[in-house]
Amino acid sequence: MLAVLGIVWGALMALAQTDMKALVAYSSLSHMGFIVLGIFSFNAQGQQGAVIQMVNHGLIVPALFLLVAWIQERTGSRDRRALFGLAPRMPILAGVFLLVTLAALGLPGLNSFVGEFMILLGAWAFSPVLTALACIGLVLAPVYMLRLFQGAMYAPATGEDLAHGHRGHEETPRAPGIDLRGAQLALLAPLVALMFVLGLYPYLLTRVMSAVTLGIGLPWR
Repeated sequence: MLAVLGIVWGALMALAQTDMKALVAYSSLSHMGFIVLGIFSFNAQGQQGAVIQMVNHGLIVPALFLLVAWIQERTGSRDRRALFGLAPRMPILAGVFLLVTLAALGLPGLNSFVGEFMILLGAWAFSPVLTALACIGLVLAPVYMLRLFQGAMYAPATGEDLAHGHRGHEETPRAPGIDLRGAQLALLAPLVALMFVLGLYPYLLTRVMSAVTLGIGLPWR
């Protein structure tokens, strides 16, 4: 029950954020709820899914934090309401940001889908009701993640925005600078590559996780 509450509460808090860094932090909290749900399903699928999701979390969240930091470095703001139309001026950053966003919301073919799917299968065997409630987090994840991406990369500018360089917010963004540099791309490349590798071939992790199931027969199960 605590895991499900963490999933739903984290997702709702992420939905309410305009600060991109805070949004990523609360989405991370929601994803951690899925990990706890898998651990306490007390079956092989749930616990293996939890381990996979721990690895996924270590790939997706750092990439999101890096992208948000680089957007702030270039614009002077991390408030998605104060940003508009960055994609045409920073196409490489926008493309990488889109891939990481899709991984974070659980798109099939990318790493997060595999972990969440296994967790939900294991949780269903433990409690179908709690599993159904946990799916609220899956429904909300595309909403707040796509709103994060769209708000920063493709939101249209109004006449007032063009005149003042912002959306009536106290913090005025600086003009965007150059796109992602080579060193920054090199930093993100291994994370993005692993998102695809683990999404398409999760057996790389599951084949070494036989020890995870050692505690499944515990007496309180």
